[in-house]
Amino acid sequence: MKILVCIKQVPDTTKVAIDPKTGSLIRWGADAKMNPYDLFALEAAMRLKDQGLASVEVLTMGPPNAIEVLKEALGLGADKGVLLSDRGFAGADVLATSSTLSLAIQHLNRDYDLILCGKQTTDGDTAQVGPAIAQKLGIPHIAWVEEIKSILTDGMIVEANLTKCVQECKILFPCLLTIEKDYASPRYPSYVKMKQFDPTSIVTLSLSELGGDSVKHLVGSLGSPTSVERIFPPESEVISMKLSGKTTEIADQLVAYLHHEHFIMKGTV
Repeated sequence: MKILVCIKQVPDTTKVAIDPKTGSLIRWGADAKMNPYDLFALEAAMRLKDQGLASVEVLTMGPPNAIEVLKEALGLGADKGVLLSDRGFAGADVLATSSTLSLAIQHLNRDYDLILCGKQTTDGDTAQVGPAIAQKLGIPHIAWVEEIKSILTDGMIVEANLTKCVQECKILFPCLLTIEKDYASPRYPSYVKMKQFDPTSIVTLSLSELGGDSVKHLVGSLGSPTSVERIFPPESEVISMKLSGKTTEIADQLVAYLHHEHFIMKGTV
């Protein structure tokens, strides 16, 4: 079985810079990490590989430093990595991102049996890229998978968490799954594998490899019909107050404040 895991590098802080003209995150030079939800997709792939059932390749799109998440994935046990990096890919929304990734998958022509994605990313939170890739590739998909129950000759049996119920489904290869965070606890990268990193195990593709001018209207800001009206990092506020008196008096003052600010309801304390 050939497995491809789509991963993403996301900001490693809530203090992100925003381009005032485009409303997009400024990723170049920012502290970053692997999207936490993608670790569960990687764990699902690694467990299939541990059973001797699969080879695993990872794919990401981002600036040149996004190669670090590919190195981390190789440390977790992936066999190969592909980095999509080009200024033309910048400013992509869900549609453009899924277009770029699906173009890359078609270009690689690896005949993947299974494509895995995290259920969403911490920077976009749309949970739409995985299903959109499947739609563009014309393959079936199931979202919110929390268990892969069995592997068949022509597909697999999985369980999907639909919030109010758990649905058991059979899906045929080739297919795409998005993996829930409750799938399993992700493993840690192997120090030995990280030290043995082979640069040739990662290839970089630019816009020209994916079709150049013939596809540039499908990727990046040109391929993004979403109009961002306003985007901003979350604001935090710290409130401090000094309470005085005996312990019981301080407790009464605190409860009264919490009641006044509607943090608790009267009668609950």
